[in-house]
Amino acid sequence: MHVLILKWFFLIIFLNTSTICVLGSKFPRLGIVSQNTKTKYHDHIVNISYYFTQKLDHFNYNPESYITFKQRYVIDFKNWDGSKSGAPIFVWFNAESSLEEGIVAAGFLKDNALYFGALLVYIEHRYYGKSFPFGSSEEALRNASTMGYFNSAQALADYADILLHVKKVFNAHDCPIIVYGGSYGGMLAAWFRLKYPHIAYGALASSAPILYFDGVAPKYGYYYIVSKDFRKISKSCYYTIQKSWYDIDEIAKKPHGLSILSKRFKICKKLKNVEVLKDHLKNIYSVGAQYNQPSVESICHAINNAANKTDKIGQIFEAFTLFNQLSNFSCYDIEGSDNAIDQSQDGKAWNWQTCSEIINPIGTEKDASMFQPRPFNMKNYLNLCKHQYGIIPVPHWITTYYGGQDIKLVFKRFASNIIFSNGLKDPYSSGGVLESLSTSLIAITTVNGSHCLDILPAQHSDPKWLIHQRHVEINIIASWIAEYQADRLIC
Repeated sequence: MHVLILKWFFLIIFLNTSTICVLGSKFPRLGIVSQNTKTKYHDHIVNISYYFTQKLDHFNYNPESYITFKQRYVIDFKNWDGSKSGAPIFVWFNAESSLEEGIVAAGFLKDNALYFGALLVYIEHRYYGKSFPFGSSEEALRNASTMGYFNSAQALADYADILLHVKKVFNAHDCPIIVYGGSYGGMLAAWFRLKYPHIAYGALASSAPILYFDGVAPKYGYYYIVSKDFRKISKSCYYTIQKSWYDIDEIAKKPHGLSILSKRFKICKKLKNVEVLKDHLKNIYSVGAQYNQPSVESICHAINNAANKTDKIGQIFEAFTLFNQLSNFSCYDIEGSDNAIDQSQDGKAWNWQTCSEIINPIGTEKDASMFQPRPFNMKNYLNLCKHQYGIIPVPHWITTYYGGQDIKLVFKRFASNIIFSNGLKDPYSSGGVLESLSTSLIAITTVNGSHCLDILPAQHSDPKWLIHQRHVEINIIASWIAEYQADRLIC
């Protein structure tokens, strides 16, 4: 299970100003759910799959720009009231995964389709899943030349083309489009409303850290919230984790220290570097805070329950075991999943995006943190990306193209009809819009919410505050649709 969970994390090899980290450190990957959570949701969508003939480059007139590829999208007609009724079109912007995963996770659309009589459209992001140019994923992800057409602006233009096509084919000119997305997909939804307001009448951006760029949000915000989540649940747990790094480092320095740590944590292959273990542990705490899988409470319960039975390393091992959930195995193969950049198709694609434009400068500091200090060094990060792909990344392009600086002053002057929802337990909320910017740029926050929780399929066990949050979002969207239909009658 730990191998699957760690699919949702990407590896960034990091050089700090004083030392070279041989294996680097992992930063949490943007994703709607952790792999643990995915297994909870199984459903049958009444839909038809289509492939749209998509243009390779929307912003150039060079001959090769007219190369086409097949982009996948899915339509669910089950609850649609039809084009004559003016019923809305709800659109899911899939992000850094295959479309199947997005359809299963995006429960908010299906849960509310009957109420709104909505047509549901799910669109796969270029270079992910089955929507790759140049004939194959291997060729599409071969080098910087083939991946040069792979960025968020091209993806938004893809979505625009497909949605105009859908409206035309189904004669749905009078049907308002509301776009949805979570995490990176949430950023896409918000940006689409900003860039294509003539196509999308509104957007729900769930757990979208659109401010985690170019120094707008604090670099240390992510791990500060992880630490705060643990400290709030249990100070003893917090301090145990904080002090455990020193103990791990001290053991690693000893003769055969890596062998000792390998045995203590029941790791199949002897550790080659202590950073592999520390990165794995860091991910355990991060995924607990971000996705609540396993929850911070359960992690701390495991650590605290072992307090009188073992030393700090033994306590941490209890959390390690809880996360990996491999009780039927005699050892844990963490190097198999941690020691290299994700080499799956979607992993390679996301690595490109995080080196070209989706650059979140996430680091750790000493103060108010249970982690060892490791500041983010942009210069070294960019050099490593340049070395890997032969290109110079553009970390300032996101705020240049979409905005973000002085958002309170700027967005309220030209933007409208966007819901920014964030759970404050989610570490990525540190880069989210947490205060409403106008009467139609609405921030909804929940104290106990985790990453993208509001757009996941509704469950009978959902707490009242989550049910209320979704009702608020539904009412806002209903008001947008009513406003649109009223304007249509006038015009």
